[in-house]
Amino acid sequence: MRSTSRREFSALIAASGLTLGLPKPALAVSEDDRPGEFTGDELLQAGHHFFGTLSRGLAQVVEEATRRWGRPNGYILGQEAGGAFIGGLRYGEGLMYTRNAGDLKVFWQGPSLGFDAGADGDRTMMLVYGLPAVRAVFQRFAGVDGSAYLVGGFGMTALTANNVVVVPVRTGLGARLGLNLGYLKFTAYPTWNPF
Repeated sequence: MRSTSRREFSALIAASGLTLGLPKPALAVSEDDRPGEFTGDELLQAGHHFFGTLSRGLAQVVEEATRRWGRPNGYILGQEAGGAFIGGLRYGEGLMYTRNAGDLKVFWQGPSLGFDAGADGDRTMMLVYGLPAVRAVFQRFAGVDGSAYLVGGFGMTALTANNVVVVPVRTGLGARLGLNLGYLKFTAYPTWNPF
């Protein structure tokens, strides 16, 4: 029986797909995989259908997001619920729409920590900027969130990871006041684990 050299062993491990917890190399993404961009009018139409009568507030938020980050190449429509007292949790689910790369069911969850108290249930539209491929949404997006409303509210925040920006636009019911730091983790399946 022939002994295996260290180089051959490394090649065998790489060929088998075992990573032993090491970071995976970035996948090459062709221009065909990158979702096409949406215009502001398309987003307003989708948002008006989703949010209903709140289209004036949505128009202002979409206009501000477009001014800051340009045209998104994806958006998510969904529902979420969250609560906090210093530390908080948020869970949601929705459908991510792209122009030419298909639609995808997504779930999100995440912790937060800060001066924050209250609970809310929201309808959420998330604008996605710089998405290189549809499955690139499955990662953690970090950011700062501020909320101040009683009974109802409407607001926008920005979360980033690896040159992709996700801008959640939320409207809902509840009472929430505070400022927190946290992240949202997007997954292909529902989970109670926010980490």
